[in-house]
Amino acid sequence: MRIRTAGVVAVLGLALAASGCGDNSKDEPAAKESPKAASGKLVIWADDKRAAALKPFGDKFGQENGVTVEVQAVSKDLQTNFVTASQQGSGPDVVVGAHDWIGNLVQNGAIDPVQLAAEQKSGFNETALKAVTFNGQLYGVPYAMENVALIRNTELAPEAPKTIEDLVAAGKKLKAEKKASEILCLQSGQNGDAYHIYPLYTSGGGYLFGTAANGDYDPKDLGVGKPESIEAFKKIAKLGEKGDGALKRSITGENSIATFTGKKCAYLVSGPWAIADAKKAGIKYDISPVPGFAGGKEAQPFVGVQSFYVASKGKNKALAQEFVANYVTTPELAVALYNAEPRPPALTAALDQVKGSDPDLAKFQEAGKNGQVLPAIPAMAAIWDPFGKAEAAIIGGADPAKTITSAGNTIAGQIK
Repeated sequence: MRIRTAGVVAVLGLALAASGCGDNSKDEPAAKESPKAASGKLVIWADDKRAAALKPFGDKFGQENGVTVEVQAVSKDLQTNFVTASQQGSGPDVVVGAHDWIGNLVQNGAIDPVQLAAEQKSGFNETALKAVTFNGQLYGVPYAMENVALIRNTELAPEAPKTIEDLVAAGKKLKAEKKASEILCLQSGQNGDAYHIYPLYTSGGGYLFGTAANGDYDPKDLGVGKPESIEAFKKIAKLGEKGDGALKRSITGENSIATFTGKKCAYLVSGPWAIADAKKAGIKYDISPVPGFAGGKEAQPFVGVQSFYVASKGKNKALAQEFVANYVTTPELAVALYNAEPRPPALTAALDQVKGSDPDLAKFQEAGKNGQVLPAIPAMAAIWDPFGKAEAAIIGGADPAKTITSAGNTIAGQIK
């Protein structure tokens, strides 16, 4: 999850006809009747890296079931393209994407619930299953988890900072010694980045949505614009361009990792996707939780989950359910996807296979163990753009109270 943008907001307005939701049974195993019965063709959409990893498994599934499997790479705006194609009846049977798509996809009638047996569910990380559950139903099969952490260059910063203030002090010292040109690489850009700033926002006391009695996020309890969010952004403002200079709009999704691997900053807030670049650059690094403010609350990153979904408008839904429920749930496929892009597998058996050879996995999990599941409710789509732009403005020196209050009003208006 390199960058969060408002690109998905536009698709929320699509009014799709409600489609059948299939069998709502929560613990019944997936149907085992012959999935070959329909058109004999399964179409899967994924991004470039995952499409390449999936292709041999698609071929194998096709051979075993006497069908044709087409794995198609969609390099940009996968969610938007999927919803649009679903509306037009030209979409895939299976799509691979982030769990926070679910509220939007369900609202647009684009995906069906997935049926997994209780035994199958028990093989997954509980947080991963919770992330793909919406309105009490399982809407996806998770395969990987992710969260940001603090990645540091151990040659420049041997010790993990206990607080963000400790990090800033160490970063300033490195700048004074001309060993670094930036205190911290935490991407913002001109439009902000709610995903990457979230650990500091929570440490400052802010929240996005409250929770209902059953633990689900409550869109009626919006935290943006509340006193807690104002106090959080007052702390963030002190780290900004008119304060310590640790947070800067010149650090973007395009250059944050490269600035770190170029040894221009000792600290990077990013996820597992940054590690390949760090290794390629020969950076000696370590991974620890994102530190919070001194005396503040614990810094809690978002925990995201990557998942397989069954398209409600797909031409071969029986075959799609078979693939997602009884093929994606195998360790072999989960490990292949991990090898394509190392993120902690959601399937416990797969995680056990790879964690021995990759100590970074345990460190990212430790950094995210008390994280918050990224909200998948439709209201979340209203958060990204106003929140991010408010963040960027405050980092640039705008008044925190006025700016985040205005953002809260904008978000509340969109949710209504």
